[in-house]
Parts: sequence; structure tokens; C-alpha cells
Amino acid sequence: MSRKKRPALSPEDRELWARVVQTARPLKTDLAHIFDMPPAAPAAPVPPKPAQAARVLRPQGSNSVPQHVLAQPLSEALAEAPVAMDKRRFQRMSRGKLQPEARIDLHGMTLAQAHGALNGFILRAQAEGLRLVLVITGKGRQVEDDGPIPRRRGALKHDVPQWLRMAPLAGAVLELREAHARHGGSGAYYVYLRRMR
Repeated sequence: MSRKKRPALSPEDRELWARVVQTARPLKTDLAHIFDMPPAAPAAPVPPKPAQAARVLRPQGSNSVPQHVLAQPLSEALAEAPVAMDKRRFQRMSRGKLQPEARIDLHGMTLAQAHGALNGFILRAQAEGLRLVLVITGKGRQVEDDGPIPRRRGALKHDVPQWLRMAPLAGAVLELREAHARHGGSGAYYVYLRRMR
């Protein structure tokens, strides 16, 4: 089956189309040659990124939230991040001398269930005026998984800090650190919350 050729635009249609084009935002592709319009000036070339550069996660919320370079282990990145809270209170928290006011245990949850539960828990805790909460993720599987689909060890341990740095939680979290051994060590996180305004 052959296609019919479209008739050329009439002068009235061209004029109408020219008015529409003035109010529309241009597409990224160059379609100017279709309507006999002069092409736009080419954009300046973007220099290529070096292949060895490490990817940095930037939070969408607050600028005070530490960044994480993916080439570096998460525990090291958290330990090296600048302290955003009161230094004396931070030292007490790091030594396990501050008691968490609430805790959530994410063991046995899927990533989707854990993400929803964490969002609700953190936002409720902040609304209730709590400052220090404990998020228990566990350390991850200790045995290798021989299944047909490989699974990352410690998915919750890896994903929870990233969730805490993204909306809607980034604005609620002031400080994030691995917990002291008496509160779960590397299988849990201290989350120090901002005051509600």
C-alpha cells in the first residue's frame, strides 16, 4: 500500500504555523530545514569527561548533606564527611552515650517496603520533635548467594544512606553516621534530625 503525499502548506497555514513556532520552545533536534527557517547557531562543544573520574552523588535537598563518591566504601565516606551538628553532641553520639529516642528495624523487608517504612518513620519522628533515631539495616548476607540472579550483599545497608539524602528526607536529616557497637555497629545508622520549623 502506497502512502499519499501531503499537500504543501498554503500561505495562510505557513503564517499560522510561524505564529505557533514563536510561542513554542524549540526541540533539541534541528527541524528548521522543514519549514525553511534559518538554522540556529551551533552550541559550544562540551569537553568530554575523563573516563577515570569517580561519580559523585549530589543530594537534591540541603547543601550541608555530605556527598558520596561511589569508588569509596560507604563507611569511609560517612566517617570522613564534615560534621553538621553540635560537636559535643556529635562526640557523645559517636561514643554511644546518647540514647536513640526511637528505632526502626528494616530486617526482612523488601527494598520497596523498607523505603516506604523509612520515609514514614523519619517524617513522623521529626514531626514529634525527636532528634536522634536509630535505623537498623543489618550487615547483609554473610554467605555467598549461588542463585541464578546475583544479589548485592547488604542492599538495605547500601541503599538506606542514599534514601536519607534524597527527597523527602534530605531536609529532615541533619547528620548520618554508623551506630556505635552498643547500638548495632555497622548494621545500624544514627540519624540526627533537624528541628521542625
